[in-house]
Amino acid sequence: MAHWFHRNPLKATAPVSFNFYGVAGSPAANKICNDLRTTRARLLEMFTDVTCNPEIMKNATDAYFSLLQGLKQDEVHPDFKWTDTLQGNTTQQDAVFELVSMAFNVALWYTKFASRLAGKENITEAEAKDVHRSLKVAAGIFKTLKEIHIPRLITPAEKGRDLEPRVIDAYIIQCQAEAQEVTIARAIELKHNATLIAALAFETANFYQKADHTLNTLEPECSSKWRKYLQLKQHFYMAYAFCYHGQTLLASDKCGEAIRSLQEAEKCYSRAEALCKEYRQTKGPGTTAKPSEQLFFLKLGGLIKNTLEKCQRENGFM
Repeated sequence: MAHWFHRNPLKATAPVSFNFYGVAGSPAANKICNDLRTTRARLLEMFTDVTCNPEIMKNATDAYFSLLQGLKQDEVHPDFKWTDTLQGNTTQQDAVFELVSMAFNVALWYTKFASRLAGKENITEAEAKDVHRSLKVAAGIFKTLKEIHIPRLITPAEKGRDLEPRVIDAYIIQCQAEAQEVTIARAIELKHNATLIAALAFETANFYQKADHTLNTLEPECSSKWRKYLQLKQHFYMAYAFCYHGQTLLASDKCGEAIRSLQEAEKCYSRAEALCKEYRQTKGPGTTAKPSEQLFFLKLGGLIKNTLEKCQRENGFM
C-alpha cells in the first residue's frame, strides 16, 4: 500500500564538533570525543539510507547513545541544534535534548521504514509482521521519551513543538492506529468473522479520532494537513466498522438494522472520499499520502454497495 500513510519530515540537525577544549585533554577523552562525532554522523546517515534495516538502526543508535549518555548534566555541553517536524528550530546546550531529539528521529525512521515496507507489492506475512513490529517500536520510543527523558530537559519543551505532550501523544496514537490497520488487513485476508473485523475497525477509528483531537489546539498552519489525514482515516475505518457490522446483522436475519448500518457505512465512506481531496489540497509539512487511489480503499466502496444491495434484496423477500 504505497502512499497509504502520511509521514511528517525527519528532524534536521547541525553538525556537532564535540571539541571540549581545555576540558578533554587526555588521549582517552579525545578518543571519546572523536567517537561521539563519528557515531553521530553514522546514525544521521542511516536515517536516509534506503538499505538500512531495524538491526542496523539499532546498532547505530546504541553506539551513539551509549557515548552520549556519558556526558554529565552539570558539564559544559556543545550547542545541539534541531529543527521541528512541524515548525521552527531549537538550540540547547543539553545532552538530554540531543538524546531526545535524536531518539525522536529514530522513532520517525521506524514509522517510515514501516510505510516503505507496507508499500511493497504482494507483501508477505513476515513483512506484515515487520510493519506491525516497527510501528510498535516507534510508539514505544515516543512513550519512553515522554515519560522518562523529556521531563529531564533543562529547558522545558515549548508549546506546539515536537517534544510537548500533545504532539508526542499524537505520534504515539497514530503508531498504535497504523499497527492495528495491519491487523485488520490480515483479518480480512484470512476471512475472520465480521464481528471481529467490525470491532477492530471501530477501535482503529477511535484511535484516529483521539489523535486528531489531541492536535486540535495546535496552530492550524502546522497541523491542518496532519489532522486531515487522521480525520480521513477515522471516517474510513468507521465505514469499515458499519459495513462489517451490517454483515453480522444480515447473518442474523436483521435486514432492517443491517440496511441502516450499511447506509451509515456509505455516509462515512463518502466523507472519507471528501476528506481525501481536502487532505491533498491542504498545505503543510510531510509527504502526501494517496489513500483514495489504493485498492484497499476502493474495494471497501464496492463491498458497501454490494452488501447494501444484498440486504435490500433479502429484506424485499421477507
